[in-house]
Order: sequence, then structure tokens, then C-alpha cells
Amino acid sequence: MQKIVIFDMDGTLIDSKKDLTISINYIRKANHNLDPLSEEFVVKCINMQVRDLPFLFYGTKSYEQKDRDMFENHYAMQCIQNPYLYEGVRETLEALVSAEVKISVATNAPTQFAVRMLRHLGVEDMFDLIIGADKVKVSKPDPEMLQVILRHHHYDSTQDEAWMVGDNSKDMLSASNAGIGGIFATWGFSPQSEYPLSIADPKEIISIVGI
Repeated sequence: MQKIVIFDMDGTLIDSKKDLTISINYIRKANHNLDPLSEEFVVKCINMQVRDLPFLFYGTKSYEQKDRDMFENHYAMQCIQNPYLYEGVRETLEALVSAEVKISVATNAPTQFAVRMLRHLGVEDMFDLIIGADKVKVSKPDPEMLQVILRHHHYDSTQDEAWMVGDNSKDMLSASNAGIGGIFATWGFSPQSEYPLSIADPKEIISIVGI
């Protein structure tokens, strides 16, 4: 029997809102001469189940190539300036790995940024897989990202257990769509939850998984 835990990244494993906001505001100013957004507004937009981020961030109907290129270039360096692991995350990951629980990351962020940030924070090597939106055709809440990870581990729903840990509705819907458990994290970007299995401390995952 295998136990598999899949983590969202931003707002679940790490607090990245400062650097995300800095890069978004850099593009707003440089390409659109717009006033800066607050960190709180950026997080609210990212966590919307239905959202129009190009309009919310840059006032455009869709992402313009110049904005995409500038963001990727700017965030490639900015993303490791201020991120930090939430309290209890490192200890929880270490406990899961020690108990031979398979852990992976499924994030709607580009894989290159996820790997860079997790490596910077010294936890990249703990994960079996780190899957970003660029590795699949459809990102969360579609289950494809989770299914890639489950297939990697030859997951058998009749004998294995698997959970998705995340901080927004897209994570919980992706878990439901993949047929696995959803654990809502309230320590990060989303302090409020209406989901039945919600936790306020990463270490609670250890007892839920049963190790």
C-alpha cells in the first residue's frame, strides 16, 4: 500500500506573494503605466475560481507577449528574493519522507519557477515530481496534473491512498476530479475555508496520513 501526498506550492508550501506582486507591478508600470497593486489584491485574484488575470493585472483582454516575456525575465530572478516556507512545512515534509510517503508538487505556476524556488529553499530534493502548468494541457482544477503524478506512482485506488493539499478551490476541485482526498490549508493565502477537511497547521497532515 502506498501513501501519496500532492502539494500545491504558492500559499500552501511557500509564501511567495511579495515577489509575485513586485514582478506584476514591474510590468504594470513598464508596459502599461499603471499604479501598483497590493499583495492582498494579487492573492485574491490568484485564488479566484473564475478569473481574468490579464485584465485584473494589466488591463488587457489577454496576456500580451511583451507582458509574458517581461514577467518571465523579471520573475526568474525576483522569485527567490523573498519566499519562505510556512512554519511547520519543512518538518512535515521531512516526517512524510522518513515514513516513505510519496510527495510531489502540482502547481499552476511554471515548472521552472517552482523548481527554482523550492531548490532555493532547500526542499526540492524531497519531492518525487514537481509539475507545473506548462507540463500539462490543462491546469488545475482539471485533474490532469494530479493524474500525471498518480500514474508515475502506479496509483491503485483499491489499495493506495492519496491526498491533494492546497489553499484554494481549484486544488480541492482537482482532488475531487482525480478521485482523491482534498486537504484545505488555511495557514497561507486562504485563512477561511468551507471545506470539510481543513487544517491550520501543516503538521496535521501527519496524523491525517496516519504515520
